[in-house]
Amino acid sequence: MSDILKGLKPERVFYYFEQICRIPHGSHHMKAISDYCLSVGKKLGLESYQDDALNVIIRKKASPGYEQAPVVMLQGHMDMVCEKNRDVDFDFEKDSLKLVVDGDVLRADGTTLGGDDGAAVAMILAILEDDTLEHPELEAVFTTDEEVGMDGAKALDTSRLKASYLLNLDHEDEGHLLVSCAGGLKGQADFQLKYIPWEGLPFEVRITGLKGGHSGADIHLGRANANRLMGRILLELNKRMNVGICHLEGGMKDNAIPREAFFEGLIRKEDQELFRMILEKTEADIQNEYRTSDGGIRIQFLVADLVVSGNIIHPAVMEKLLFMLVQAPDGIQTMSMDLPGLPESSLNMGVVAMDSATVTFLWAVRSSVKSLKHWISDKLQYMTEFLGGDYSVSGSYPEWAYKKDSPLRHLVAECYKEQYGQEPVVESIHAGLECGLILEKMPDLDIVALGADVKDIHTPDERLSISSMERTYRLLIHILSKIK
Repeated sequence: MSDILKGLKPERVFYYFEQICRIPHGSHHMKAISDYCLSVGKKLGLESYQDDALNVIIRKKASPGYEQAPVVMLQGHMDMVCEKNRDVDFDFEKDSLKLVVDGDVLRADGTTLGGDDGAAVAMILAILEDDTLEHPELEAVFTTDEEVGMDGAKALDTSRLKASYLLNLDHEDEGHLLVSCAGGLKGQADFQLKYIPWEGLPFEVRITGLKGGHSGADIHLGRANANRLMGRILLELNKRMNVGICHLEGGMKDNAIPREAFFEGLIRKEDQELFRMILEKTEADIQNEYRTSDGGIRIQFLVADLVVSGNIIHPAVMEKLLFMLVQAPDGIQTMSMDLPGLPESSLNMGVVAMDSATVTFLWAVRSSVKSLKHWISDKLQYMTEFLGGDYSVSGSYPEWAYKKDSPLRHLVAECYKEQYGQEPVVESIHAGLECGLILEKMPDLDIVALGADVKDIHTPDERLSISSMERTYRLLIHILSKIK
């Protein structure tokens, strides 16, 4: 080990973590780290193989007395998110991470650390190496490109896997056991544009200051959606005056709650003061309604002084677009009856994009119940096609449904209580995980996800708790010893 990590416990876990950090392993650059994991398995004399997607599977036989125990899969992903501070000179395709120990914190110097999910890979490799441990037969599964679409898990051939239990180690919150996740899909609606000539004062309106957030993990916080606010503002204007719209857009990603939206067009010169009054009144109403969740919402507008001629979206088409903005379902649709406080299904109008010929709406649809995911998408399709648009679905991925009777969950919770003297937090996440993809291929799996504390993942501020890693590793080997 280097002097930086010398003395950190468990020693072999941090040894492997350092080796991982020496190998560039950003998403889409998996060959080197995959080859390394494969080489470790082979050097240990374990059955090891690599598939076409560069996933690595390593099998370790049961220790004496555990031959009849259920086979356990230990799973994590090998890729990391590559982010660095602007002033840092670093090449993620060539350079080794520069590790820094600061008290109980392990971080990288100015870059992401890759604790998500290098911590999992390191713990699994240490378990494979240690012949003093008591455990059932183990199947270590290291997947590729989780951070960019879970491509490795999608390509994983499970026909040679025998596991009954899956311990996923891609959960960066010690003391919390993850027991289900949502599935999802991307819905897209396209409307063809027509224009007519019009005359008026040019204007533009910008909706800014929203907090936004992740469309799964933050959907329950009641934050405003800039695209929906755009629809509301347009409706308020259309109720009291004639408005010609030339362009509209909002949001950047389907899976992010949009923070900003923008539209521009033409108004009659005599409506200039009414236009101002409507926008100021609507801004005040929205600010009051979202004063807790989004304290900084602004509706900013400019109106030119000179009348011009231009093309506006045909009113019949604009009526359809406004209907979608105002009436399409959005936000939480149902709440879980099994896990209080957990959204069961939701959708997010994340993007409204426009070019000269088409307006496109993009939604991230999520549900922990497969039928609800498709029902929400069906409603979007019905509405889109009723209004004369085209609807399509892409990027569908499966859910990991909550299992009421889970022997593994009970065992892990009991082991946690024995070690920590208190009950773990059992929770679900309204977002996608590799567990759902693996479960779809191995439907009888019993699954729990856990892991050590890693804060501010996907940012250069990412930091891993050294003591949490030690406790989590100790918990993991304790769990394996209890599976007989």
